[in-house]
Amino acid sequence: MVKRILVMVLGLLAVARVAASEPPPAQITVVSEEWSDYTNADGTGLGWDILRKVFEPAGVQIHTRSAPYTRSMGLVQRGEADAWVGSYHDEVANTLYPRWHYDTDHIYALGLADKPAPTLNTIGRYRLAWVRGYGFERYLPAIHQYNEVQRRTGILSMLVHDRADYYIDAFTEADGILKEADNPGQFKLTHIAELPLFVGFADSPRGRALMALFDQRMDELVPGGGLRPIFARWNQPYPFTP
Repeated sequence: MVKRILVMVLGLLAVARVAASEPPPAQITVVSEEWSDYTNADGTGLGWDILRKVFEPAGVQIHTRSAPYTRSMGLVQRGEADAWVGSYHDEVANTLYPRWHYDTDHIYALGLADKPAPTLNTIGRYRLAWVRGYGFERYLPAIHQYNEVQRRTGILSMLVHDRADYYIDAFTEADGILKEADNPGQFKLTHIAELPLFVGFADSPRGRALMALFDQRMDELVPGGGLRPIFARWNQPYPFTP
């Protein structure tokens, strides 16, 4: 009986080794919210360029797709896409996260200029708002009062009418809202935190193969500085400087 069990175990291990050695798919479908100069709908942008540098030299072609952020996550969870861009670590259940992040999100608070400037340690004292699905309550400390909005329209009015103290978002999006103000001097942006950004992969054999390739390629690219020219081309800070 013991011998039979040992043979079965060895057989399973052999199958696992064969599966692990299978090559990744020839194409990866990556979905993302459309962020200007980052994940543009036409396939251009910093985020898309990073993923091309990671996957295409290894023989995996990138197919990009645009969708709102929460829908992007849902597409990956249902296996209708291989990965999505812009996730925080362990943000979503039933998906896979690599060892490497690929960028860093610069998190800012947008509020009225006459309010006290928040910090990472004090942000939890205020009434906050952010776009539904971003889950900042998991990554900022001691958050007690927050409201998730469906879209970024109406944020300035919400702040002016005291329905929230601060709106939380990545710098590009928060700055874009500020630029729409009739009186920009009425508001201010305050840096809060730096959050690593990850590619979230589908929890499937295909997703595992693609995630393993992603980490393998990042192991090569980051120490060798292979991603530096991409960040320089888009005039963005390099996120891997010690």
